[in-house]
Amino acid sequence: MYESDNPIDQLVHLYVDGAFNRRELVKRVMQRTGSLAAAMGALAGYEEMKAAEPTAEEEKARAAVRVPRDAFDIEANDMEFTGPASTLYGHLAKPNEWDGKTGVLVVHENRGLVEHIKDVTRRAARGGFLALGVDLLSRQGGVQNFTEPTQQTQAYGRTNQTDRRADLLAGFELLKSMGATKIGMTGFCAGGGNTWDFAVNVPELAAAVPFYGAVPAIADLPKINAPVLAMYAERDRGLTTNLFPVAAEMIRLQKAFGMNIYEGAGHAFHNDTGAAYNGQAADDAWSRTMLWFDKFLRA
Repeated sequence: MYESDNPIDQLVHLYVDGAFNRRELVKRVMQRTGSLAAAMGALAGYEEMKAAEPTAEEEKARAAVRVPRDAFDIEANDMEFTGPASTLYGHLAKPNEWDGKTGVLVVHENRGLVEHIKDVTRRAARGGFLALGVDLLSRQGGVQNFTEPTQQTQAYGRTNQTDRRADLLAGFELLKSMGATKIGMTGFCAGGGNTWDFAVNVPELAAAVPFYGAVPAIADLPKINAPVLAMYAERDRGLTTNLFPVAAEMIRLQKAFGMNIYEGAGHAFHNDTGAAYNGQAADDAWSRTMLWFDKFLRA
């Protein structure tokens, strides 16, 4: 499903990422297949469709992990700052009791800086880090310029790795200008791939935690200085299988490296707005992420 040209794959990916609910997914697939029966047939082979819709109790549990904008222990705001080619849009969250030294960049999935990733940015601030989410759709006017999920993914598809890295580097420099001397990065799906890329290309990065992102080429791994903790899912077989040779080479190169592969979890298991959310895996992965940053940013 990842980076597929199949329009049904793309719709299921959006559903998994929380862009819309199952009813809307079926409706959109019907528009492509012509009937409800054809739509259900087209969706039948997707593992993601086997999960039941969350109950009211499960929705309550999902809501409990979120950090509201007006949380008592942080200050969080949308903001703008200067980028290499345009104004960049971001979400900055600062803990009330920040140590004045540590920062974390949070990198979104392939839809831009949506509310879910802003929430994850606030979670990083709750962990004690000055946290910034950067909207990689900024050069196209920002995610606010694309109100429809498919438009957001299309806009992301028009970005390129060089520009994304440059805009994230501007965010990195912003955190430095605010006093952060040790900065880590975490990202999800496409953001996981961008996190790997940043670790390869920015020697100053102090720690990295990519979630189910595309891995770099083996030849690029010697360039990585940052300790990397990779978070992947057992059922996300394509991406997870690609991780194994990278893990072996990171260990051979004696890089600081760890990985967790969550049994029974699928792609986007950390996204509490989506169909693939796995609360147990997500809670464990986030706790380990904060411990990784605590170890390598505060050491």
